[in-house]
Amino acid sequence: MLTIERALVDKIVAHARADHPDEACGVVAGTIGSDTPTRFIAMANAERSPTFYRFDSMEQLRVWRAMDDADEEPVVIYHSHTATEAYPSRTDISYASEPNAHYVLVSTRDPGDAEFRSYRIVDGQVTEEEVRIVEA
Repeated sequence: MLTIERALVDKIVAHARADHPDEACGVVAGTIGSDTPTRFIAMANAERSPTFYRFDSMEQLRVWRAMDDADEEPVVIYHSHTATEAYPSRTDISYASEPNAHYVLVSTRDPGDAEFRSYRIVDGQVTEEEVRIVEA
């Protein structure tokens, strides 16, 4: 189960809406081993595409080094789908390389409602998990 503060959910959804019609992407870091997302990091979609996302390799290197320096890890890796449901695509599954991360997808296909879902993706296996949104 992913437990996440409402303020972080709001930031993820706001980023997804701001980048629409392109997919948005980023991470929420947390202390190593805690499984608690705390620090929101919006990243650029290097593809600038409505159907695909990719972290810019230099930006990703900087972000991952900063997390290492702060004894953090990517607790949540998120991106948006602009025209489909919030479910990992085959490409999303193939790129999932952090076995301990929660993979959050936000669908912005409905302007009035953002679908927010979380998955564990390990060795190509996708498991949807409950999302518990808490107040700060």
